[in-house]
Formats: sequence, C-alpha cells, structure tokens
Amino acid sequence: MPNPQFLVLFGSQTGTAQDVSERLGREARRRRLGCRVQALDSYPVVNLINEPLVIFVCATTGQGDPPDNMKNFWRFIFRKKLPTTALCQMEFAVLGLGDSSYTKFNFVAKKLHRRLLQLGGSALLPVCLGDDQHELGPDAAVDPWLRDLWDRVLGLLPPPPDLAEIPPGVPLPSKFTLLFLQEAPSTGSEGQRVAHPGSQEPPSESKPFLAPMISNQRVTGPSHFQDVRLIEFDISGSGISFAAGDVVLIQPSNSAAHVQQFCQVLGLDPDQLFTLQPREPDVSCPTRLPQPCSMRHLVSHYLDIASVPRRSFFELLACLSLHELEREKLLEFSSAQGQEELFEYCNRPRRTILEVLCDFPHTAAAIPPDYLLDLIPAIRPRAFSIASSMLAHPSRLQILVAVVQFQTRLKEPRRGLCSSWLASLDPGQGPVRVPLWVRPGSLAFPETPDTPVIMVGPGTGVAPFRAAIQERVAQGQTRNFLFFGCRWRDQDFYWEAEWQELETRDCLTLVPAFSREQEQKVYVQHRLRELGSLVWELLDRQGAYFYLAGNAKSMPADVSEALMSIFQENGGLCSPDAAAYLARLQRTQRFQTETWA
Repeated sequence: MPNPQFLVLFGSQTGTAQDVSERLGREARRRRLGCRVQALDSYPVVNLINEPLVIFVCATTGQGDPPDNMKNFWRFIFRKKLPTTALCQMEFAVLGLGDSSYTKFNFVAKKLHRRLLQLGGSALLPVCLGDDQHELGPDAAVDPWLRDLWDRVLGLLPPPPDLAEIPPGVPLPSKFTLLFLQEAPSTGSEGQRVAHPGSQEPPSESKPFLAPMISNQRVTGPSHFQDVRLIEFDISGSGISFAAGDVVLIQPSNSAAHVQQFCQVLGLDPDQLFTLQPREPDVSCPTRLPQPCSMRHLVSHYLDIASVPRRSFFELLACLSLHELEREKLLEFSSAQGQEELFEYCNRPRRTILEVLCDFPHTAAAIPPDYLLDLIPAIRPRAFSIASSMLAHPSRLQILVAVVQFQTRLKEPRRGLCSSWLASLDPGQGPVRVPLWVRPGSLAFPETPDTPVIMVGPGTGVAPFRAAIQERVAQGQTRNFLFFGCRWRDQDFYWEAEWQELETRDCLTLVPAFSREQEQKVYVQHRLRELGSLVWELLDRQGAYFYLAGNAKSMPADVSEALMSIFQENGGLCSPDAAAYLARLQRTQRFQTETWA
C-alpha cells in the first residue's frame, strides 16, 4: 500500500521558506508519509483543484511583495473569475515568514490564507507568523505550529500501521548518490550549461549567459568607508534585452581559498570526478551541475559554503557525526532548547558553514560525500538593479555594487559572497566572464512623453533611476526629478558629472542630500519636505509618478511620512485623507518602490 501523500508548496526569496519546506518533507518521511516539495511557480497551479492537503510556506519581501518564485501563482490565485468553490475539496495550512520591523509583516501569508478561504479551502490551523525579529528567529513561532500541524495531518493521513516512525537521530537516505569515476571520460568537457551567442532562447537561471566583464571601477573615494563598484558587461549576441527598472541576476562562485580549505577539512580530492544519481524517481539532478562533475566544480559553483547555516544543517550534521563530544554539541544546537545558544554561536556573529565545519573537524572529515547536497544549500543568484539603458549603451549592461564587508566578534571580517567575488574580478588581468540573466523588475515607468517622474534614490538605490533617466532622455522625456542622497559630495556622489551635464541640457532637476556635510544630518526625506510645494504640484496637478529605491529598513517609512506631511501642509488634506491619497497613488501604480534588506 503506497504511503499517504500531501503537498508542500513554497515561495522563497532568500532560502528560508525553502528550508522550512524541506524540513516539512523530512519530517513527513520520518512519519512514513509521502510528501512532494515544490516551488510555487514550478507547480501547475490548475492542479490545485485535485489536491486534498496542501501546506503553503511563503515569505514576504520588500514592501509586502511575494517572492519571485511565486509571482505567477500569485497572479493566478487572485483572478477575479475563479469560482468560490474552486478549492472546496482542499484542506490547507499557511506558514508565513516575515520581519515585524516592516509595516507589511507577513502580508503575503495573511493575504494567501484569506484568499484560500474565499476559494472554498478549509484551514487546518490559523496562519503561522514566523518573525525574523524574534530573538530565536522564525523557529519561535514555527516549532509549536508544526507540532499542531502534525497532530492534524496524522489525523487525516494515518501512516501505515506496519511501519514505525524513523527516530530523529537516524539519518534519512541522501537525495543523491555520487558515483566516483576512476578516470576522466574520453569525451565531453566539464562546464556550466550556458546560453551561447545567437541562441534562440533568452538566457535563464538554468542557462545563463557568460557575459564578458568590460570594466570594474571603484566609484567611491579612497577614504570612503565603503567600496562601491560600477561594473560593465558586454551582452552582444546574448539575446538579452531590458528596459529601465529591470533586474540582472548574477550567479557567484566561492573563492579558490575557501574551496581548497573545504576540500581539506572534508578530505576530498578537488579533481575527483563523479556522476550524480537521484535515489527517488521524482527527483531530478540540479541543472546547473554538469555530468560528470568534479568536486572542485561542485564546491566552487554550487555549494553555498560561505552562507550562515540553518538549524537543519546542524540536525543532519548531528545524525552523521561519529564523534561523541561533537555529536553531543550538534544535537544541542539542533534541539528546540538549544536555539538561544545556536543563535549566539552562529547567527549573531554570522559564522559560515565552512567555519562551523572547521570547528567540528572529526565530524566534517567523516561526512559521506552522498550527503553534501542534502547538507549544504545551493548558491543562490543575487539580483542587482540594472544601472544603464540600452538606448544609451547598446550591447552593454552596467550595475552599481556596494561591496558587503563588516566586522563581528569573529576575527575574519564578514564578506558578501557575490559582491566580494565581483570586486575580486579584474578584466585588466585577462578575460573575465560572469554568468547572468535578466528578469523584469518591480518598477515600470510611464510612456507618455509629458508625464513628470519623481525619483528618490539614496546610495546605490539610485541605480535603476540612472537607467530610467538615460532611457527617458533618449526618448525626449525631460521632466525628470531626482532626489539623491549620500554622505559626502566628494566621496560617494555617484555619476555627479553625468547629472550636471543633464541639468545643463534641462533634462533633469537634481536635488542632492549630503547627510554628513553639516552638523544636522540631512536625508532625502528632508529635501522632499523642503520642496513640498513642488512635489504636491507635480503629483496633484501634473499627474507625476513617484518612485523610491534603496534600503528597506527605515527609509521607505521616512519617505512615506514626508509625503503624508506634504499632502497635509501643501495639499491642505487632513490626516485620513492624506493616507487615502497615498494609498490611491500606490493602487494606481503612481507610487512604486523597489527596496532590499
């Protein structure tokens, strides 16, 4: 008799929702239940009407937006013509992951829960609201919710009576087996699946374009605290096209030093070739890995050894450990009671997977290679706003990259994988190629020639607006208003000469805010208030569109507050009417944001 089946669908931006979904899959297997785990956009959504039990795990990104890998599902599920009985045979539960420091905390999970009820679905449990801000992270809400979930699921899908539950300390079978080759194959060469120039299909995550890097230039002053790069790629013959507001995704690699250290700690031969074979018929091999593949390629381009490990990493590592003392500590870190200690050891100092493996050397040296893909997540692509227009720079694509580096209590500085990797590439030393592809962004600019555009872009948030201004000027649209914020005029005033030249041609009105050049800090929201009458005139009388890009933490709320104040002081609206005015701008796409954590 086949095991009872249910479905877990996830929408994940940074990998947390995927990790929780895979945890559900593992816990189902331990309970002898069949469980399919899929990204929402890879699941044929019309099949939902045939699913008896579905668990949705979804993150909320930016200002209440769904993650990229559930946007198609999101559009479909909110179609007005769907009947209210469409999901009347489905039992469901929604687990949300968010951050309570944002206004729209877990907005996607709450809205999805309501929509599934509207379509006739029956909720097993109230929606779970995981919170990054909790001192123990999302698990503080997720753990007790999952305990209740399993009680309900096992009531609906009793496991086969003749099969006992697999206890937590016993490792589940690995997803893949690595079949080591004794000698190199005589034909074929190792490499990424890539889109070749002249290819019919545009580049994508499964087939990126290896774009030659043309230049990699630091654009902040030598004494500035942050290294920011303007990087240019040649996309001739790639089939890539983009418009202002679009985003480029870049697939980074681990540093050679980290790859070597990882192989040493695990006792792996970097040149060893292997082929990958799934254990289960419904599991496919990762498209990004060639067959055959070398251990060096796997660790360099696929395993995210520089990421901060999640609790699931410690759970599996404890199962695989043969060293009594190390196993004891790993079990403690993976237990519900040990989450505070795990946070202090791992999350607070941002300790990486590689560093953890170095701290548990006996366990690391005994990890069976078959478990590498279960233990370590895949490197995720990083998204950057495109900072140039094809109308101004044909066959070129430019990005503005702030190199992430900061100190914790650990001796080594913490470095962003993608930004540090990009900064290390020097096209002056020889050809450099970077795997990339493009997708539509969340900003769309008006096509009507006379519509004014107000853009607020502090720091690297100005990148998409440079693309927009280049594109609009090339099309004869000159009513461009840019509020740009940085610290110092002579250190991080990106594209100063370009803006000034556009101002002399009456193609741009630039309003800079230099936060550190006077005793009182001045930010973009202060400049907006100073020019409140102009902002109100443009928005209310001239139908302007308003755009905001940059860090998602406090700046969007500060700018929204400044707008509310302008609507009241310059527009004469009372507070509720000002809030309704702002909401109307958002609803009609005349107020758009692109923010990142």
